Amino acid sequence: MSLSPTPLEPLFTPFAASSLHLRNRFAMAPMTRAKSPGGFPNAENVDHYRARAAGGVGLIITEGTYVKAPAAGPRSDVPRFYGKRATLGWSAIVDAVHAEGSAIIPQLWHTGVTRGTDPDFEAEIPSISPSGIDLSGNPLGHEVTTDALEDVVAGFAHSARLAQSLGFDGVELHGAHGYLLDEFFWDRTNRRTDRYGGSIARRATFPAEVVAAVRDAVGPDFAIVYRYSQWKAGNFDAHIASNPHELEELLTPLVNAGVDVFHTSTRRHWVPGFESSTDPTGLAGWTKKVTGLPVITVGSVGVETVFHSKGAPPAESSWQRLDYLTEQFERGEFDVVAMGRALLADPAWVEKVRSGRRDDIVAFDRPRAS
Repeated sequence: MSLSPTPLEPLFTPFAASSLHLRNRFAMAPMTRAKSPGGFPNAENVDHYRARAAGGVGLIITEGTYVKAPAAGPRSDVPRFYGKRATLGWSAIVDAVHAEGSAIIPQLWHTGVTRGTDPDFEAEIPSISPSGIDLSGNPLGHEVTTDALEDVVAGFAHSARLAQSLGFDGVELHGAHGYLLDEFFWDRTNRRTDRYGGSIARRATFPAEVVAAVRDAVGPDFAIVYRYSQWKAGNFDAHIASNPHELEELLTPLVNAGVDVFHTSTRRHWVPGFESSTDPTGLAGWTKKVTGLPVITVGSVGVETVFHSKGAPPAESSWQRLDYLTEQFERGEFDVVAMGRALLADPAWVEKVRSGRRDDIVAFDRPRAS
């Protein structure tokens, strides 16, 4: 066993926000695994999350879980966050993660139009979206009615209340990657003429209503994390905000509705948040600046292959890029860093880095095609 110094020492400090109390600044990013037959978390799921908690992660963010709402998702093997059987499974996961010293929050999810036209879960229900179009602007599914939106809001609130009752440390609302909440943010998919569409601020109305309902359901002292992104599935150059002013217009309604922490999903944490700016600040840093709230950053940390990269990997190694991650942290650009593929490959990545066992880390070696 070889011991190597770590550039990440500043990240091995506690963090707290509302009901979140973390032993360090490392989080496990949400990653859909589709390993919950029937939609119910099982013993394999318990072991999966327990292993990452035992490996030193401060916060576990679960894979996306369907809320109880119309057409929430396409797959029957993705876990749900409602119903008796699912509740029993999640309860076992919470207990296992807490026993290893980590905090845990579920990611609550409605996939919107990305559910497609051929789901195996609730196949009789058509997919919904703000304007009945897919991420390319083509007709798909139904334009969601205001009555159905009330059901979606109720579904998020129900799952958040359930998470609180099971002892979770907070919840994350999935408002990224072209899923339903994000479809309201994006002008390409939101062409509504009612109060949910039009200006940037009005496009934030429905996501803010979901946040407000969750806040009402869980009270003032339960952490709400909101994940958002510029990029969408299959459209990595998409933007919901072209500059910091537009970003502030989008996020301020969510802050006012009750968000405690933002989770900015990027594919490369080191890339400037706005292409037109000479400011090197990343999207996480800009989010902190315009909202004043704590932020989770993410994006190809600890792996050689950049997520969904069409070109060659960066010239710097994954270990060299950790120096820049530390610099971003010391500049105050983020508070917590989330990791995905690195933790899939090695559940003990965080503990091995903490103890200087760099050479013992199991590398992620399965690049994803774009």
